[in-house]
Amino acid sequence: MKRKTVLILVLMIGMMAALGGCAKEAETITITATDNGWDSQKLHNEIAKLIVENAYDNYNFQVSTGSSTMNWQAIISGDVDLDIESWTDNVATYPDDVAKGDIVDVGILVPDSAQGFYVPRYVIEGDSTRGIEAVAPDLKTVEDLKKYANLFPDDEDRSKGRIYGSLPGWMADEILYKKYEFYGLDEMYNYARLGSEATLFASLSAAYNLGEPWVGYCYEPTWISGKLDLVLLEDAPYDPVLYLEGKSSFPKQALKIVSSNKFAKKAPDLLEFFQKYQTGSELISKALAHLDETGETHEETAKWLLKEYDNLLDEWLPSESAKRVREALN
Repeated sequence: MKRKTVLILVLMIGMMAALGGCAKEAETITITATDNGWDSQKLHNEIAKLIVENAYDNYNFQVSTGSSTMNWQAIISGDVDLDIESWTDNVATYPDDVAKGDIVDVGILVPDSAQGFYVPRYVIEGDSTRGIEAVAPDLKTVEDLKKYANLFPDDEDRSKGRIYGSLPGWMADEILYKKYEFYGLDEMYNYARLGSEATLFASLSAAYNLGEPWVGYCYEPTWISGKLDLVLLEDAPYDPVLYLEGKSSFPKQALKIVSSNKFAKKAPDLLEFFQKYQTGSELISKALAHLDETGETHEETAKWLLKEYDNLLDEWLPSESAKRVREALN
């Protein structure tokens, strides 16, 4: 009987250990963030992954790759937890979604973003170091582009200039196209929509390297705005109604972190970190320029940024949590 009792006890302990292991594994919570396709958001996701998986226990961080519209609906349904670097002013339903409680504002990620039509600075001011003369010294506003269509020729239609718009499906593209029509630029320019951010920025980079004029959509923070000297063309002062009609400047919007209405309950200990997680347009542009120049991955660049700007960890995290991330980085 004693042997039988010992055997039963051993089996029970083994089962309890196995069940304990399963329970521990089941406690791992997966946090899903949006990946809408642009570099700055990818970088923020990698920074968040490093912190979530190293500063805290029992969390796994993953991304949902898709369009902005698809991922926004996934947040509302609760299938996606976070949108890090959310351009909420570009989401027409954002105010209503927040009012209904379907979207929750968590924090301000970047307080000083910008977007609109840009030109290289040398177009306006020249660049003596590269032997480039100013070809449009009076170009200051979007409306001024009417005087300079010949400087931005469309290689496929030499009778008109070319303006590069935003990406198809982005609200910014709809507004820019209305602006293009409002100022009568459609009479002298073709509006070119390229299929991806990579293609758009490649056209800008190619023109810049040759010292040629280029005009089109850009936004900050990006690797290209961190690497190249660009000028945002002025427009009428921002007006919340006229802006949607393409008749005023884009707002200098704060990029936000937003979540589903389930996130705070799902990961309450992560909430404080994301509320404190703030960067800046200049910082992220520098990091993205580093990514482009070195050819590193977004993960490698995230590690570089956290080492280069080590003080950020102390701003975002309690000291013990910051220490855990530093140990993981090293």
